[in-house]
Amino acid sequence: MASSVFPKVTLSNGLQIPILGLGTSHRGGYIHEAILHALKKCGVRHIDTAKRYGCEEQLGTAIRESGVPRSDLWLTNKLWHGDYGYKAAKQSCLDSCSRMGVDYFDLYLMHWPECQQNGLSNREVRAETWRALQELYDQGVCRAIGVSNFLVPHLEQLKEDCSVLPHVNQVEYHVYQQPRQLVEYCREEGIVFQGYSPLAKGQALGDPTVLKLAEKYGRTPAQICIRWSIQNEVVTTPKSTKIERVRENCDVFGFQLEDADMEELTQLHDGRRVCWDPTNVE
Repeated sequence: MASSVFPKVTLSNGLQIPILGLGTSHRGGYIHEAILHALKKCGVRHIDTAKRYGCEEQLGTAIRESGVPRSDLWLTNKLWHGDYGYKAAKQSCLDSCSRMGVDYFDLYLMHWPECQQNGLSNREVRAETWRALQELYDQGVCRAIGVSNFLVPHLEQLKEDCSVLPHVNQVEYHVYQQPRQLVEYCREEGIVFQGYSPLAKGQALGDPTVLKLAEKYGRTPAQICIRWSIQNEVVTTPKSTKIERVRENCDVFGFQLEDADMEELTQLHDGRRVCWDPTNVE
């Protein structure tokens, strides 16, 4: 599968992020062969990781082994909230670059809205940290900067406190968790909305509606869920450590869900989360 079949979404600064990427995670969320297969055989050019996942060095090795030029890749990394603060954030980003063996990240995200700094409010630390990311952006160490798990109040505060809005907000998004107000806000502000956990950590794969549509289209339940996100114009990064699943998750551009089927999947929203809940973070 050629990478040219992966559509791209344009950020507010003109850069284009592939709408589909491969996610990694902690707790066994990295398998070397799966990454190589994604890059060499599936045309994947968008890789999403984080310092917290503990696989930066291995991922850098896989990228070099793949032979894919760095300029052809979109690499997203994330700053863990234990490294928030102006100096710590800048150093953490540079250390992540070093561990991965790259000179820059295409996208660098604040991973979580809550901070771990005594004596300072979350808002103060977020603003100070964001100032560091803005400088990394100005210096070209990060070609785009953004946030993850931020809700509208967090974004509003950042808008008031800082001069550059995030280019991306990466949030849990699947048929059961559709934060419509947040999606609308991001799009109004020119922030690209990116979703993680498109399969709801496997919960959506056994849903009767998903199974029915998988049979109708001759596709797998995972492909139905990923295709639904893509047709909603949401950048998505499904995770898998199995080669056959990576291949399956990438093969989602050869069919189109009908409007009625898209709506039926949208009606599955029940508000459940399968990951962290930032709702009570001030």
